[in-house]
Amino acid sequence: MKLSSLGYLALGASFLVLGSYASVAQSVNYHLIKTVPLPQAPGNIEYFDYLMVDADARRVYISHGTEVDVVNADDFSLVGRIGGLQRCHGIVVIKELGKGYITDGDGQKVVIFDLNTLRVTGEVKTQPDTDSIIYDPASKYLFTINGNSKTATAIDPVKEVVVKNIDLGGGAEQPAVDGQGMLYSNNQEKNDIVAIDTRALTIKARWPVAPSGTPVAMGMDAKNKRLFSAGRGPLTLIMMDADSGKVVQSFPISVGADAVAFEPDTGLVFVSTREGRVHVYHEDSPNKLTPIQVLMTEYGAKTMALDPKTHNIWVTTSDFGQPATPTERQPNPLPQAKQGNFRALVYGR
Repeated sequence: MKLSSLGYLALGASFLVLGSYASVAQSVNYHLIKTVPLPQAPGNIEYFDYLMVDADARRVYISHGTEVDVVNADDFSLVGRIGGLQRCHGIVVIKELGKGYITDGDGQKVVIFDLNTLRVTGEVKTQPDTDSIIYDPASKYLFTINGNSKTATAIDPVKEVVVKNIDLGGGAEQPAVDGQGMLYSNNQEKNDIVAIDTRALTIKARWPVAPSGTPVAMGMDAKNKRLFSAGRGPLTLIMMDADSGKVVQSFPISVGADAVAFEPDTGLVFVSTREGRVHVYHEDSPNKLTPIQVLMTEYGAKTMALDPKTHNIWVTTSDFGQPATPTERQPNPLPQAKQGNFRALVYGR
């Protein structure tokens, strides 16, 4: 079949895109560029969870126990701290409302703050173990995933009220949204991914994650409808079709996955783990991931955020001591983080 001039242009453009992606993959060599010490948070234990980059405002929001540390993404200075929390987890900002939202798991609530002043302006009561949080632009709702409560809470961020609590049928973890009205959340208790209609607030499907297990971390290529889900047992990253639930590919990963991120501009997928590794893949096509780097970070650096402007990776960790005494509930306790050594590690290409 002969190609029209338009066809040649389209074909040439596709080769340019593929060539650009290939050059990105070949040039990836992440390495440590900055260690950012952060002050000790109030309280008797060291705890840290999600990070969030506001690329436009050049801020990095860092969960740190009883407070959120806010760091300048360019000069790494401490901008401010949002305190008064019991145990914070996730952070989301909605620029058009001028507000940020923090999940406080032990407080069973979402705390609301002003983006300009960082002052707390309100709260919404949720459910026990309110953990991750995400904003869905299609429904314009916030969604929290409440682990031990086995629910998701839909919140109207304008009225600052709960719209609905959705029974997930098991303890769930990090979600992703496609921007078109679907939310996907890892259900580590059921070893599946639950697909939720964000407008109807109902579950549409459940898909098993085998060969992965205990899925925790998730990212998404919304354009190509691909989910990236990382599990803790078996230790596996899967790429899944977000329309059918079909597992397209799988890869072994290190222990303690807790964050996955996808970078649309480069086609890179990142998986961070407690063992102190970031697994980096390149999405060659919607049906093919290629491993390109295993970045060695530090033990405990399990959560991660990407800065789409600089392509930097941010993780947090601390020094660690001996594990706690085993109990019936926790027969294999992990090493305990020490206070006074909390830090962000920034990796660049």
